[in-house]
Amino acid sequence: QVQLVESGGGLVQAGGSLKLSCAASGTGFSINIMKWYRQAPGKQRELVASITTGGSTNYVDSVKGRFTISRDNAKNTVYLQMNSLKPEDTAVYYCNVVASRGTLYVYWGQGTQVTVSS
Repeated sequence: QVQLVESGGGLVQAGGSLKLSCAASGTGFSINIMKWYRQAPGKQRELVASITTGGSTNYVDSVKGRFTISRDNAKNTVYLQMNSLKPEDTAVYYCNVVASRGTLYVYWGQGTQVTVSS
């Protein structure tokens, strides 16, 4: 089992910044791709950003140039630096990790609320 602990959400004014963190822990697992999803009220969960073990990244178009995903492989931690935040970024943000131990497993964090006021 892999546990994911998220932190860093909160309330910020439009144009502000927040940094989310997600630390993964679990014995005997290798952490592969790490992702951030978000879900706004009444909307489907969407993939915001992903990062591979080697550092390759992908972003949804709406956050390109504003958000940066990064990871510390030694700490099994993924970050999401969010700049120039907009009210439409308001959502619950979830960490998602693919871990392997012979086979692949997918784990989700508990979610952290990000609220951007106009």
